[in-house]
Amino acid sequence: MSRVAKQPIDVPKGVEVTISGQAVSAKGPKGLESVTLHKDVSAQLEDGVLGVKVERTDQKSVAMSGTMRSLLNNLVIGVTTGFEKKLELRGVGYRAQAQGSKLNLTLGFSHPVVHEIPDGITVETPSQTEVIIRGTNKQVVGQVAADIRSYRPPEPYKGKGVRYVGEYVAMKEAKKK
Repeated sequence: MSRVAKQPIDVPKGVEVTISGQAVSAKGPKGLESVTLHKDVSAQLEDGVLGVKVERTDQKSVAMSGTMRSLLNNLVIGVTTGFEKKLELRGVGYRAQAQGSKLNLTLGFSHPVVHEIPDGITVETPSQTEVIIRGTNKQVVGQVAADIRSYRPPEPYKGKGVRYVGEYVAMKEAKKK
């Protein structure tokens, strides 16, 4: 078995994990999430500890056991504390404003950009240049952040664009005559 799959997952108090065949669901203070396991991997819950077991010993199954363990760990973390990504807008006139299930962005185009927020994700704008994305599913939170960033990724000459907080953008020197 992979080294990652051997590590047990502690299920905190207040989280209910239900295993039915290949479907594993967890219910906690932040909500309800579920994961479908690979056919060669099964999950076991014993005394508040969630574990992964490999059904076959070929290389692909062993590799999938580590992936499934990570997905189960993200499932438990998501329903207890949740996940968040922070974006910042850099540029003159770049603004963001959350309105219900939509995020209105002004990114230097001739038109405003309206991004639809999927269910289970909340978006906050503490200031006009900050966007905080929160949710219980790590994959969806990361995908929403990547979609928003893709409207105007940071460019290397002035650094303008949408970037993750703490992201390093290698700046280039302008062309010389």
